[in-house]
Amino acid sequence: MEDRFLNLTEENLDGEHLCCIIRSKKLHPGVEAKRAWLQERLREGHVFRKLDAKGVVFIEYAPLETAWVPVEGDNFLYIYCLWVNGEFKGKGYGRQLMEYCLADARAKGKSGVCMLGAEKQKAWLSDQAFAEKYRFETADTTSDGYRLLALSFDGTKPHFAESAKRLEIEHQELTIYYSSQCPYIQQSVELVRKTCQELKAPYTLIPVDTLEKAKSLPCVFNNWAVFYRGKFVTVNLLDAVALKRLLKK
Repeated sequence: MEDRFLNLTEENLDGEHLCCIIRSKKLHPGVEAKRAWLQERLREGHVFRKLDAKGVVFIEYAPLETAWVPVEGDNFLYIYCLWVNGEFKGKGYGRQLMEYCLADARAKGKSGVCMLGAEKQKAWLSDQAFAEKYRFETADTTSDGYRLLALSFDGTKPHFAESAKRLEIEHQELTIYYSSQCPYIQQSVELVRKTCQELKAPYTLIPVDTLEKAKSLPCVFNNWAVFYRGKFVTVNLLDAVALKRLLKK
């Protein structure tokens, strides 16, 4: 039987797993929050394409104009996630997903495709070395080492919003911006609440629940952004050990 990919639609969304966290019967709060978020985004041209199998093999992208990231540009697609994990690695699935996205961009007359990267690969960012094989290049940078990678078809380039390069906020306590785009976010929010309460450390959680908020964030964003003592720290999700280490600084 040939490998089969499918795109999530408003019609099949309720019956399909979302790859990152797979549950066959029991509902998962993070997955259901992501499902509700996707229900609205699919109407805006958001694409979630996955292997028709119970595994982590998928790509997720959207028109840059409606992508929930502080990135600006005309007529680009923005890749949120491209993941192939576990037993599915090494079978060409990543290539097929990337080539589908690039073909889709060309078919829709887009100027190119872009995604978030960094000088050093971050744990919760898609593999930028893989993207560079397709001639993605650095289109913009921040002072703390993040890169906007882009493959331009017509020579134009997207760029980080000016606010994304600010990297500072007034709040000095632990402050986290988050959205429901990733199924892991909800459990990470609960971990922050629990850990900070145990340590009696002040914290602020800011839901990014509109496109306008996402486009004007004071840092780069990958569903999650951490500030401490007024300074941007990371887009990586934190486990309890990493969080406690940060709060002790």
